[in-house]
Amino acid sequence: MQTGTTISEVRKAVHLARTAGDKIGCVPTMGALHAGHLSLIEKAAQEADFVVATIFVNPTQFAPGEDFSSYPRPIEKDLELCQQAGANFVFHPENKTIYSENRQIQLCVGELANRWEGESRPGHFDGVATIVAKLFNIVQPDVAMFGQKDYQQLAIIKSLCNDLNFPVEIISCPTVREEDGLALSSRNAYLSRSQRKQATVLYRALCLAEKFVQDDQFSLKEIREKMLEMLVSEASVVPEYATIVDPNTLEILQQRQQKMVALIAAKVGETRLIDNREIFR
Repeated sequence: MQTGTTISEVRKAVHLARTAGDKIGCVPTMGALHAGHLSLIEKAAQEADFVVATIFVNPTQFAPGEDFSSYPRPIEKDLELCQQAGANFVFHPENKTIYSENRQIQLCVGELANRWEGESRPGHFDGVATIVAKLFNIVQPDVAMFGQKDYQQLAIIKSLCNDLNFPVEIISCPTVREEDGLALSSRNAYLSRSQRKQATVLYRALCLAEKFVQDDQFSLKEIREKMLEMLVSEASVVPEYATIVDPNTLEILQQRQQKMVALIAAKVGETRLIDNREIFR
């Protein structure tokens, strides 16, 4: 496995791979890798011949007061994990490599970014879209892997490729969970033992939504209320939203349809977690 911190290094490696006829895959990450990230790299290795994993803690997607400075950066461990998962190249640039001091341009995402995560984290998805566009321009992959755990982010990245004509196939990969259902997240490390146990209520509320959607006895409004009731039943959990939306527009659904998505965000103690579940009728 090769590594590099400069744009010229990764472009040279990708150019050589493409000249050899390789299909290029990309897995953007912010590091602090866990099994969820590794599943994306493993999937990329199945779909592409040359896999570039990127590790960059992107400052423009952190809102004021969020944990940018304390975000974990175990680069040596992350490099080892990338190699084990099948990455061919890891691009881990410094901030000054990605963002020049006099930068003038940043992407601005439309209505899709203004609800749910965007409502509580203003500017977050502008930062996400900007860094993903930059990485796609640097790596120029054929395919890129993103996890379904960040469902709104996934929808926005798909729109990014469609609206700006990036020739990149976005492959969505299932959320990786612990045995008790908790979605893997770098922020799980911030939970105490008791909070970690209570955090499983997010997954239980999603399962409740899926169960009740199949039962016409309850309206979607009533199901949303039941999700919230379950979340607040745990002492450390303070929900921000629990809803059922259209998978493409992320707008709240009033009536059942063939495919829906249940979305949840909640604080467990001081740690903010998100999760989701696709629901089919």
